[in-house]
Amino acid sequence: MGEKIEVNKHANSSGTMVLPNATRPDRWQWQLAIIMVGTVIGSTAWVFHSHRALNTIDGVTSLSQGAFAETVVNRAPAPGEGPEGMAWIPGGEFSMGANDPPDKDAVGMKATEGARPTHRVYVDGFFMDETDVTNAQFTKFVRATRYVTVAERKPRAEDFPGAPAENLVAGSVVFSPPSHAVALNDHFQWWTYVPGANWRHPLGSGSDIKGKDDYPVVHIAYEDAEAYAKWAGKRLPTEAEWEFAARGGLSGKPFVWGDEFRPGGKWMANTYQGHFPNADSGEDGHVGIAPVAQYPPNSYGLHDMAGNVWQWTSDWYRPDYYRQLAATGAVARNPQGPDTSFDPDEPSEHKKVHRGGSFLCTDQYCSRYIVGTRGKGEVSTGTNHLGFRCVMAREHQEHARNQRSALRSTKTAR
Repeated sequence: MGEKIEVNKHANSSGTMVLPNATRPDRWQWQLAIIMVGTVIGSTAWVFHSHRALNTIDGVTSLSQGAFAETVVNRAPAPGEGPEGMAWIPGGEFSMGANDPPDKDAVGMKATEGARPTHRVYVDGFFMDETDVTNAQFTKFVRATRYVTVAERKPRAEDFPGAPAENLVAGSVVFSPPSHAVALNDHFQWWTYVPGANWRHPLGSGSDIKGKDDYPVVHIAYEDAEAYAKWAGKRLPTEAEWEFAARGGLSGKPFVWGDEFRPGGKWMANTYQGHFPNADSGEDGHVGIAPVAQYPPNSYGLHDMAGNVWQWTSDWYRPDYYRQLAATGAVARNPQGPDTSFDPDEPSEHKKVHRGGSFLCTDQYCSRYIVGTRGKGEVSTGTNHLGFRCVMAREHQEHARNQRSALRSTKTAR
């Protein structure tokens, strides 16, 4: 495996761990700091200390199950045969956001904090990848374009003045579980910056993706995902599109598949079992990341809309965005997210919304497998539990079909 870079750290007055400027170049500071303040794996479980049936968080009173209105699905049929590996999502009007988790415990309450209040949204129909983009699919893209991901690029000294030369090495952030139980208030105990870690080498230079074609590609920064989508004739989903697709026509359910986390005792997603973060028991059949489509799809035919790896969306992150939409009193039509990013934990960083949770989500720490909950990530940061999937709007699908027809006609004329 790749060598781990150790860092010195201290806590500021709010308890957030920060890195002294003298110990790391700025890029590495935010790559680790983003995780430490909960933008990648979710908020810390220790913030809340009691169970409450009704909570007020950031001035927003939590909403009950009854706050969700019926989902009204568009009746128009799919516009012909869809692209291979994509499912038709009909679109319609739905209640977007998250309510109290079923058990209303401290971790669950924290997970829903940034996803309130529930508000009505309409989205047009679109096609969506049935699974996360896989290593095999990303390999085809790289071979065709010779694209180099952010994690593979060596940082330039001029971009990080004063940084020690030995720190200017390409790499990414990797989940590195401790060998023993630890307090859950210091992310440094299970996240490490590993030189040489990237999509080809998910755990560092001693690992590779050979034999893992059907695993989701990881260590993907936002611009990497955008580059792939453009090459494939697709785009990244908006947050509203992602949630409509994940809900599969259901309204107000806590999980993609319904009301129970394990209906009939069956595992429905790749999440974390055992004692977090040091002992993943793999009761769901997988320790760590799993191949795509190992669990039942939702009613739209989409796999892994909860757990396994986080997924990028195109929306900038702001914790007050839902309040802005709800305050209008109108149905938001095809919302594209706020114009700017703002995270009070790190005001200077530019962050996009993550959705879906990952194989590290657990009711002990991060329960963002709850549908409607949100994550957030700095756009240049990838980790070994972050991937993406793409969408294609109706007009783009029709344009691609017309292009194929024109190409066939040209070949016939010749």
